[in-house]
Amino acid sequence: MNHISPAPAGTKLKPGVVTGADYLTLLEACRAGGYALPAVNVVGTNSINAVLESASKNKADVIIQLSNGGARFFGGEGCPDAEAARVLGAVSAAQHVHTLAKAYGVCVVLHTDHADRSLLPWVNALIDHGEEHMKRTGQPLFSSHMIDLSAEPLETNIAECAAVLKRMAPLGMSLEIELGVTGGEEDGIGHDIEESADNAHLYTQPEDVLRAWEVLSPIGHVTMAASFGNVHGVYAPGNVKLRPEILKASQEAVAGKFGGGDKPMSLVFHGGSGSEKDKITEAVSYGVFKMNIDTDTQFAFAEPVGAYVQANPVAFTHQIDPSNGKPTKKLYDPRKWLRAAEKGVAKRLDEAFADLGSAGRSLAG
Repeated sequence: MNHISPAPAGTKLKPGVVTGADYLTLLEACRAGGYALPAVNVVGTNSINAVLESASKNKADVIIQLSNGGARFFGGEGCPDAEAARVLGAVSAAQHVHTLAKAYGVCVVLHTDHADRSLLPWVNALIDHGEEHMKRTGQPLFSSHMIDLSAEPLETNIAECAAVLKRMAPLGMSLEIELGVTGGEEDGIGHDIEESADNAHLYTQPEDVLRAWEVLSPIGHVTMAASFGNVHGVYAPGNVKLRPEILKASQEAVAGKFGGGDKPMSLVFHGGSGSEKDKITEAVSYGVFKMNIDTDTQFAFAEPVGAYVQANPVAFTHQIDPSNGKPTKKLYDPRKWLRAAEKGVAKRLDEAFADLGSAGRSLAG
């Protein structure tokens, strides 16, 4: 992918999943425009549709991503072959997005989230499917994949990422890597680190970013999830101290040695749920194009369902209301409470698009 270049500024893209040059064009628009896109973990068609609904309403492009657990759930918890479900669930979700994204009229980055060493076979299996999809359609199945080997030695992390990127680059795919560790846990992948402001593991060193960029950028397109105190989940104020200036120092280190303007790298903000608004704005100003938001959207899905059940309790215990003898089917119909959940996610994403400055800036023509 290192030989692919973004289109000129102001170029409009076709609605749908973006890969290759279109993906780079979208990232360049984020960098030039000083805005970022929410990256939302999904687990089923309802969460996917809610993301697309909000993106369309806000005239904003968006990132839809699957963790290994989300892919497994999409493939069906009852599938007797768990590993097959993990791969085919991701493939099925990707095909759903490809099918509907054009109808919603926005550009969608399709991504997989946190894959540690145990999940490298999952990523490679999805690249296999991406190669097949490329043969049939002219584009890969996913826009990008993410590898998280941040708990391993730096050179090991970089070498493993380089091997995967060599497979992805010819397909026009990008690789997201993690440097430093994001505290907390995300769908079984995480680091048992005490969330404290002085924990050095939560802060990536600019020289590590420089080394990763030096090795990986000649191979293909890479985005960096550099840790600056961010933690998965929502924590009480004061437990975590975000230091976005680390991102600025990393950009300056790479620009000083390799050029590429004042923001040569596309950076990723993990653990965006519950973050202070001013820290989000500052991080975006240093070249963050993607902010992961999962914990908040899970709650946004669940809260309206809980409220609906509380408002209509008899419908979830009786098919016939004992107080009046009337059927309760219209109330327990899954379309009623699942639609409430979809609206909850879409509403929370309205806020995210505003926070990240991406509302009204879709490149879809």
